[in-house]
Amino acid sequence: MRQERVPIVIVVPAAIGAAFFIVPLVGLIVRSPWGDAVTALSAPETFEALKLSLIASLSATAVAVVLGVPLAWVYARVAFPGRDLLRALTTLPMVLPPVVGGIALLLAFGRSGLLGAWLENTFGITLPFTTVGVVMAETFVAMPFLILTVEAGLRSMDRRYEEAARALGASRWRVFIRVTLPLIGPSLFAGAVLCWARALGEFGATITFAGNFPGVTQTMPLAVYLLLPQEASFILSLVLLLVSLVVLVGLKDRWLGSA
Repeated sequence: MRQERVPIVIVVPAAIGAAFFIVPLVGLIVRSPWGDAVTALSAPETFEALKLSLIASLSATAVAVVLGVPLAWVYARVAFPGRDLLRALTTLPMVLPPVVGGIALLLAFGRSGLLGAWLENTFGITLPFTTVGVVMAETFVAMPFLILTVEAGLRSMDRRYEEAARALGASRWRVFIRVTLPLIGPSLFAGAVLCWARALGEFGATITFAGNFPGVTQTMPLAVYLLLPQEASFILSLVLLLVSLVVLVGLKDRWLGSA
């Protein structure tokens, strides 16, 4: 296929737009103290923050899959009054400032919140400023990415395979497990990875709802914030940058095809 000639009026603003994103990342790479990388990454507080980030983000992804896949199925397959409004509300955290999300979680699950007071008085369960609170905050902001991705996969799949399985006598649950899930597997995987990456980098809702306690609620992004303006924060930022870059490059074909 012949390569299209790009007009100069397109090239110049496109180059400026790309540079706007690339230059700060290059600055982070160039100005980071590479000689101190091993020391910074092997520090006990760094290891604790990294471990907590992995545990919390993977837990948030698991919760998102368990709750988000059925919700995406409902959005894709069931027509009911208020569906669009419900979808908007459950995907609102994608555009909502994370700190506002943290405040909303506090008002709902805090000790004097809508459900928090009842949970504490009835079961003695306290959610804010705990590791469970970190998982809740990360799930709140990350699950919409999985919901939208899986819903798109469900809407684009060929439903004739499901109908054929049902015609052969398979139950709805068996059809879902043996037919639907394999067909939307790529969308489910992409949504789960996006959800995990978003949870791993979550900051605002976490520090608002769970606080910043080392070993309990201090994740990698919070450790970076705490170390600023020390150079060790640059190294931790590079770790998060590398993870995000790998995720985006790995999912490129899912979004854009092979072009």
